[in-house]
Amino acid sequence: MYTLLLFLLFSCSGDSGGKLIVLWHQMTPAERAVLEGQLDAFRFKHPDITVRALYKETEELRSGFQAAALAGAGPELIYGPSDVLGSFQTMGIIQDMSPWFPPSEQEQFVPAALTFLPSPVDSSRTELVQVGDRIGNHLALVINRDLLSETPLTSDEMIRMAVEQTVDEDGDGRNERYGLVWNFVEPFFVIPFLTGHGAWIFKEDGGIEPDLDTPEAVAAYTMVLELQDRWKVIPANCDYETADALFKNGQAAMIINGDWSWGDYLSNPGFHAEVVPLPVISSTGLPMGPMVATKGYSLNLNSTPEESALAMELVQYLTSAEVQITFMGQLKTLPSRKSLLDLPMLREDPTLRASAEQMKRGRAMPVVAELRAIWDSMRPSYQALLGGSKTPAQAAHDMQEMALVSIAKMNQRQEPGPVGRALSWSGWLLLAGFIVWQRKTLGRFLHDWRENRLSYLFILPSLVVILLTIVFPFLYNVVLSLSNMSLRHFRDWEIIGFQNYLEVFREAVFFSVLLKTVIWTVVNLVFHVGLGVLLAVMLNGPVKGKSLYRVLLIIPWAVPAYITALTWRGMFDYEYGAINLVISQFLHMPMVNWLGSPFEAFLACILTNIWLGFPFMMVITLGGLQGIPQELYEAARVDGASRWAQFRLITLPLLKPVLLPAITLGAIWTFNNLNVVWLVSNGGEPSDQTHILVSYVYKAVFNLYRYGYGAALSMVIFVLLAVFSIGFLRRNKATQSVY
Repeated sequence: MYTLLLFLLFSCSGDSGGKLIVLWHQMTPAERAVLEGQLDAFRFKHPDITVRALYKETEELRSGFQAAALAGAGPELIYGPSDVLGSFQTMGIIQDMSPWFPPSEQEQFVPAALTFLPSPVDSSRTELVQVGDRIGNHLALVINRDLLSETPLTSDEMIRMAVEQTVDEDGDGRNERYGLVWNFVEPFFVIPFLTGHGAWIFKEDGGIEPDLDTPEAVAAYTMVLELQDRWKVIPANCDYETADALFKNGQAAMIINGDWSWGDYLSNPGFHAEVVPLPVISSTGLPMGPMVATKGYSLNLNSTPEESALAMELVQYLTSAEVQITFMGQLKTLPSRKSLLDLPMLREDPTLRASAEQMKRGRAMPVVAELRAIWDSMRPSYQALLGGSKTPAQAAHDMQEMALVSIAKMNQRQEPGPVGRALSWSGWLLLAGFIVWQRKTLGRFLHDWRENRLSYLFILPSLVVILLTIVFPFLYNVVLSLSNMSLRHFRDWEIIGFQNYLEVFREAVFFSVLLKTVIWTVVNLVFHVGLGVLLAVMLNGPVKGKSLYRVLLIIPWAVPAYITALTWRGMFDYEYGAINLVISQFLHMPMVNWLGSPFEAFLACILTNIWLGFPFMMVITLGGLQGIPQELYEAARVDGASRWAQFRLITLPLLKPVLLPAITLGAIWTFNNLNVVWLVSNGGEPSDQTHILVSYVYKAVFNLYRYGYGAALSMVIFVLLAVFSIGFLRRNKATQSVY
């Protein structure tokens, strides 16, 4: 049987036994189509090599590759912009590509296409960590020429045109068309406004000290705020998807977006689009310069020499002049090879010409791990600025303060003390003590194993799965919570003791997020149980079509949670959401900025989770109601008991054995419900004010690379839930019979 299982396992792996290269990338659908064509050509030339290209969303690729690399696995190649390379190189999970790209080959590329970083082992030596197949990855202005024939050269002209193009056609107070849209909530898209006012995110000395609180930065934020509040040329809470959809639907005259999106706009048959450089800021005379980065391939450190050689053969092909010309022609990307810079296509194609001009005005993206802390520090105050809760000066000040703290946390070096060294030994001592303590049980097990080997072989797969999926992750998390695993100690972490636990309780944000989590859990449970019991009692009565109602009411629970969460997020949209349409058009009440204000955003998350959670309680209650003898109700009616008295004295007590375990489970699930909060609020927006503990853990772990701290926080959550569950069940005597 096991031979058969092994055969099925390996036969289903899809690996024909030949050479395999796995590539993780984050290309758009249009880019993927071109990539697949080039991979087919490579496969045709190398029939013995299998190339498996897998799309990963930006954050999924970053966190997934880190986790896979830590476990000694992962794809041979990753593809993406260079902003993550600083953290990857610091962690020591990518390898030097110089052996496959010697100096003679490097000279074929423009300098910006090759990313060199100090070696994590020897800082005096640099390593080639990325080879770019394109340069740019920058923002520019895209104009819908069917709506706007002019090209703004200055910011004043851009504002004037945006105002003229912002139109409320039917006079209902809602604009049918906007003059200018972009991803309004992400700091990356505000960089052109910063550079246009002479500001930058780091000090100009080339170090990692943030420089976010300057008069120039305040002026940039003031301009952005005026575009929203004074000129009203952009929709509220305009994220990437909203801006992209508005422009593609002809509801926006101009959009600021990156070169990854231009192919879709230029090939859209519904309108004529043109890419032009961003204008000059009128008050400073400086051009709006976006961040400019390289997109390219990096090599996993865990790849064997043979795998590395195969992967680099693929990289050499994908960065060749032949492939880059194809990408240039179809996607309007700027090539990274010097020989292609003189192609007539680059001068004659208006999009490529505008892209090259825009890139010259841009600033190179710093390839340092601290860039992550800058983005995370800018985002809350930037969103608070747009939400109206901070002035530009306050936002700039808070960004700077938070960036200093975040960079310090990111680079924190925790060294093991006497407690840490003692814990390292105590772990082995505990293991030895456990073996001694359970020696008789182990002896009986070994004796029984020899007599009933076949029985144990049957349950062995289940035991292995339990050990791998429950026991090992839990124990590993306990060990990590006592370690200094972080950006600076990713592969060489050590046991340091209880420092992470002390840090959890020293940070005031823990208690505020804990309070919010308790409110989130209690409110959700009250509505889950209340609605669930109410509907179950109603459906348990003489209702016509109760089977149909049961099916309809279970639908929220049956639909995948992430689809429901994203659907509700769309319904809460300020401009185009169904909820605000009902509020404004049918109830004649002012629209609510559901996703732009902290309280309303948290309320939106709660409403979504109530919708998702009540069917579970309804189903459990319905099951419990079926087990209550009808004779009890008949006797109560004979005694003259009202319906409320029957419910209070018969139904509720007899539902207790069913409801209390369900409430306990519901409390644990709600307390740990990451999906709804993360998807509805888009990762804690606005201003990181909608986090509950589990989403806060996720942010701490994957945004600032504080793995030890995150593990300690997750253990605190585990203890809180364990204490609650045991205490709640014991206090209510949930396991005792009611008879």
